[in-house]
Amino acid sequence: MDSFHPTAFFNAFIYAMLGIVIFALSFMIWDKITPYDLWKEIIEGKNIALAIMVGFMSLGMCIIIAAAVH
Repeated sequence: MDSFHPTAFFNAFIYAMLGIVIFALSFMIWDKITPYDLWKEIIEGKNIALAIMVGFMSLGMCIIIAAAVH
């Protein structure tokens, strides 16, 4: 337990929560900008291209958060 640093753990937790909030906000903003409902289009419309776009958006957010934590 000598290598456990509570401050580093707390910082990583804060960045992770901040990343989730930013991702949710960016998804909602993108949903408002587009003329259709993203979630409905992905689930009901089976729009694979849109699902890939949202997936890459989440990967991009993950890379940014990982860089900030590191």
